[in-house]
Amino acid sequence: MKKVILDTNFILSCVRQRIDFFEDIKFRGLKILIPTGVINELKKLKNSGKKLHLRNNADLALKILERSNFESVDLSLENVDDGLIDFINKNPEVILATLDRELKRKTKKPKLVIRGKKKLEII
Repeated sequence: MKKVILDTNFILSCVRQRIDFFEDIKFRGLKILIPTGVINELKKLKNSGKKLHLRNNADLALKILERSNFESVDLSLENVDDGLIDFINKNPEVILATLDRELKRKTKKPKLVIRGKKKLEII
């Protein structure tokens, strides 16, 4: 079974744009992986002094994750972005879900992105 690993900015963008990413990903027959580092980043954003809408989006993302079925994974590297690249290079069946240009540039593996503000697409 193919798997997809989600980055923090992908989750936050889906929440902000009201995309039901869990249903869309499961409909594609993909298993969802979320690094513990991503969950920690969301918790930090929720409790940070950042803008209110960012805190609210992080809070909503955490609530969505609480009621959703996914596999949590520990990345081998402390930096989440570097850990994601390392993980997908070691696991060829995993698709990276990100909107981060730098992450997309660092890998030639398939990626799940948002197109047209509402549609998820594998490129």
